[in-house]
Amino acid sequence: MAVSIRLKRTGSKNNSCFRIVVMDKKTSRDGRSVEMLGFYDPRHKDEKVDLARADYWISVGAQPSETVEGILKRARSGVKMSDKVKVARPSKKAQAKAKAAAVPAPETKPA
Repeated sequence: MAVSIRLKRTGSKNNSCFRIVVMDKKTSRDGRSVEMLGFYDPRHKDEKVDLARADYWISVGAQPSETVEGILKRARSGVKMSDKVKVARPSKKAQAKAKAAAVPAPETKPA
């Protein structure tokens, strides 16, 4: 039986929440899982994973999905999702205005 560690969607419409689970690869997204390892809530920036069990399943041959791999990497490093600070960048229009204001106007000498 080939197993994978992936997300199982829970929550209502437009209010998604996910469980990190071990499932058979052929099982549907919300189907029966072998074991629940934790949860991931992107809206409230909350996640919790049992790393010992995840390491066990990976050692046995379970393949984590890309998203779960990122969650596990964050959990191992101790960085919380809520600690990430999004860097505010000005829009293209604001950048163009700032660039135009920074360029000095050509000076004309009176004759």
